[in-house]
Amino acid sequence: MKTVIKLLLLLGVIVYLVFAFADFTRHGDLTRCRQIRFTIADSTHAGFITADEAERILRQSRAYPIGRPMDDIDVRDIESTLLRNPYIDSVSCYKSPGGTVNVLIEQRLPLMRIIADTGEQYYIDNKGHMMNPAGYVADLPVATGHITPMYARRHLVNLGRYLREDPFWDNQIEQANVLADGRIELVPRVGSHLIMLGQADSLEQKFRNLYTFYRKVLPTVGWNKYSEISIEHVTQVVGRKAKH
Repeated sequence: MKTVIKLLLLLGVIVYLVFAFADFTRHGDLTRCRQIRFTIADSTHAGFITADEAERILRQSRAYPIGRPMDDIDVRDIESTLLRNPYIDSVSCYKSPGGTVNVLIEQRLPLMRIIADTGEQYYIDNKGHMMNPAGYVADLPVATGHITPMYARRHLVNLGRYLREDPFWDNQIEQANVLADGRIELVPRVGSHLIMLGQADSLEQKFRNLYTFYRKVLPTVGWNKYSEISIEHVTQVVGRKAKH
């Protein structure tokens, strides 16, 4: 008997909550929006979107919610307004009690700045999306040379992802230059040598070999001993002596 009573009470509570929510939804929330709370995913990485930038975008549109009744605020309008920015990948917006609008933003994360010999300049992100660099500056590796958009998506994205995930090489490599035959040479921050990467494949093995060379060979012979270090082949590292 007690079990039946408990079940009836529980059912009554559920029915009440359902009707209360439906009544709230129907009549709406007439309190006014007091604040916007932005959350930027991956904000520790190099990116172009900040909470201030997102608020500036909304202030310049009809979607800005501050001061408006919560019931009149269209969260889909806020999302679509922010998604017009090429540096924003996705947006999720919702309201919470107390006059707060919450905005969750996933930004596009630039991996490299591309300066092709055709004159094209753009950033490329971790999904291969190209972004206009105008008005934005990021401390990222620069890729130059014979680069088409297709080449950038197929090869430079993989290289950029690898560099980003490895703090040592992310700090060491400042430029990638694509030769006419599609091979890649890298310019390091430390040392006067070039690194001949070849194709952007077997990156983990190639850079592991190079790291071993850096750690065991260069401290002995000197960082200016070689003008070029080739890691094109995964089975060997070949150094070309500099001419003095």
